[in-house]
Amino acid sequence: MELRDIEIFLALAEELHFGRTAERLRISQARVSQAIKKQERRIGAALFERTSRTVTLTPVGKVLRVELQQAYDLIQGGLARAGEAALGVRGTLRLGVMGVLAQELREVIEAFRARYPDCDLDIVEIHFSEAFAPLRTGKTDLQLMWRPVHEPDLTVGPTLLTEDRVLAVAADSHLVERGTVSLEDLGDLRVLDPGPEVPGYWFEAMLPSHTPKGRRIERGPVGRTFHEILAHIEAGQMACPVNAHVPRYYTPPGIAFLPIHDAPVTEWALVWNTADESARLRAFLQTAQDFEARHIAGAGR
Repeated sequence: MELRDIEIFLALAEELHFGRTAERLRISQARVSQAIKKQERRIGAALFERTSRTVTLTPVGKVLRVELQQAYDLIQGGLARAGEAALGVRGTLRLGVMGVLAQELREVIEAFRARYPDCDLDIVEIHFSEAFAPLRTGKTDLQLMWRPVHEPDLTVGPTLLTEDRVLAVAADSHLVERGTVSLEDLGDLRVLDPGPEVPGYWFEAMLPSHTPKGRRIERGPVGRTFHEILAHIEAGQMACPVNAHVPRYYTPPGIAFLPIHDAPVTEWALVWNTADESARLRAFLQTAQDFEARHIAGAGR
């Protein structure tokens, strides 16, 4: 089956009108009819039910539409990637990061910019409360996310950073004099509620719902941005586990950061929309893979 005949079938399956299909593809209605009849003869079954007023897909036509659409998308994607490769790595790549984490990727970012001077790299701040939306809406091309990420439309790439975790508490908390805490201590506290939009499994990896001994960890007020979280902590409304880079860049006078000595290490990996892979994205991934994952240790670790 020729590619043009596939395009005609898919367009008619969407428009369900021979005239609109012909106008959309800038061909004659006779050409549309000819292509469909040729496909029906080859398959040995009708693909469309035609009346004087309507055009509908037959059951066979519906199956064929799904199969051909997948194949057509793969072909178009391959042609687009080949075109990008022929032009080189150009355009703009948008990297989503939370807060100041771009500072911790400085070596990778500088290496990419040096290797691909014709490609702009934009840093886009993202929030955990809308973890994957920027990738799905096209606001970002790839993001640095903590593992695990189990989303069927997203691909998880190399780990670039690992971090210890610390507990952010109000400066007058009774825990401060201890100097360090455990995950079991969270059972005595109220902690961040990320809101219903955040995937449960993903946030559970950062802030579990139960202590190691099975005690329930009470969720506190909802916080949707990092600075909202800091305000709640300073007011004594909750505590919150955060990553070790946070005390490097933030020193609020009303908040103390205590190492969590038995917390798992956070792994930060690159994540992107599988359907939107590009030459720019692949170039950044290749650059990132030239660097070993760097560890950020918490105070006292």
